[in-house]
Amino acid sequence: MNKSWLFLIIGGLLEVVWAVGLKYSHGFTDIPWTLFTVAVMALSFYFFAYCLTHMEVGMAYAIYTGIGAVGTVLYGYFFLDEPMSILKLFFLTLLIASIVGLKFVEGAEES
Repeated sequence: MNKSWLFLIIGGLLEVVWAVGLKYSHGFTDIPWTLFTVAVMALSFYFFAYCLTHMEVGMAYAIYTGIGAVGTVLYGYFFLDEPMSILKLFFLTLLIASIVGLKFVEGAEES
């Protein structure tokens, strides 16, 4: 895995952190959570921006948001008692398969 992919994954994982931070900031009324969330947003965008110097923007953005979406849904399920249905699980699995598929497509286009 090259540095761009590593930075893309880190940026996507940080997206989960700031998305959850948005919930805890209570509409930006909780100042410590708001400051934490904004700082993590900036860090997440830094990692995402770096990967864009070496990757296609469309594919990178799809993967970045996909990691964030899957991670945030899983956090909500495991830590916030948000519901999980068979259909939600199916579509999360489909999203993960799409992210992995994009990685393979990117690798195949380079060769």
